[in-house]
Amino acid sequence: MSNLIKKSFRLEGHATSVALEEEFWLALEQIAASRYQPVAQLVAGIDQARHGRNLASALRVFILSERAK
Repeated sequence: MSNLIKKSFRLEGHATSVALEEEFWLALEQIAASRYQPVAQLVAGIDQARHGRNLASALRVFILSERAK
């Protein structure tokens, strides 16, 4: 079983938390830094575009698509 790290965010005025593996959090931090934005802002943008997919899955898919570029 992998170790998940849970982080909390406020998205559209609602508190939520998401659990991801450490490698995915590190990737999100790198992507956010490359865009000169906080991780919370990046997560909020992904949240708005996730189209019914749960947030953890949306974050993983986003990271994979960014890494494939």
